[in-house]
Amino acid sequence: MTWKQALKDYQLYLKIERGLSSNSINNYALDVNKLMRYLENNSISVSPLNITTEAIQQFIYETAKELNTRSQSRLISGLRSFFSYLIFEDYIKINPLELIESPKIGRKLPDTLSEEEIDAIISAIDLSKPEGERNRAMLETLYGCGLRVSELINLKISDLFFEEGFIKVTGKGDKQRFVPIVDVTQKYINIYRKEIRNHMNIQAGFEDTLFLNRRGKQLTRAMVFTIIKQLVKKIGLEKNVSPHTFRHSFATHLLQNDADLRSIQLMLGHESITTTEIYVHLDRSHLTEVVEKYHPRK
Repeated sequence: MTWKQALKDYQLYLKIERGLSSNSINNYALDVNKLMRYLENNSISVSPLNITTEAIQQFIYETAKELNTRSQSRLISGLRSFFSYLIFEDYIKINPLELIESPKIGRKLPDTLSEEEIDAIISAIDLSKPEGERNRAMLETLYGCGLRVSELINLKISDLFFEEGFIKVTGKGDKQRFVPIVDVTQKYINIYRKEIRNHMNIQAGFEDTLFLNRRGKQLTRAMVFTIIKQLVKKIGLEKNVSPHTFRHSFATHLLQNDADLRSIQLMLGHESITTTEIYVHLDRSHLTEVVEKYHPRK
């Protein structure tokens, strides 16, 4: 079995069996491609079925010089998953990364914005330009519904159930969930649809896509990042803000206002509640208040 064939089969497995998104599959493939390039550049002729732990250790050692601890850990995890797949398909018996330990990393807490900072960013949008109404509706949706940027740009008009107070979101692995949408977010989406979107020349295939660029096509992830970066710079905010920051802030503010973790998990579309639990660490003052308010020995 060649590396290219093994990687192709692995990507199909991740898509069909694991139901992963294209972005996740590409990230896993990137890890394997790094190993393949290393073997090729160093004229090491070995197949994925007989590569040794020593060869992989040497690759990780050489590559680690250019990576931080978190990236090293991600690389090892990605390769371990690839060889676990080969075991699953009975191509090999032992994972060559079995004895290779990932570097210890601390759990990185996500950046968050205060309500005042979110208001300041949205208020900085120039509403005199046609894209202004779109950008306001987008950021209100990012924050108001806690969406991932990929979920935002893929949102359809047919996903909007405003009378019921929900939107249908397609998340990682094409898993769908219904997320509540508040009146103020509905209002800004409706303004954008009626005053801007209805007058656009929409390209074929994008008639149902909610947020469009000036050419009438779907926005890219990079464009949403750029819009946010420009607004943050405009108000002089010294924070590293991305679309995901709005999602983190959504979850953190819900927790601060006494929402339970299980509800937050469902709204964010986290498969495991342990992912959601990171928000507990963001605001320890909230935990103190909970104990003081509810503990019988207070």
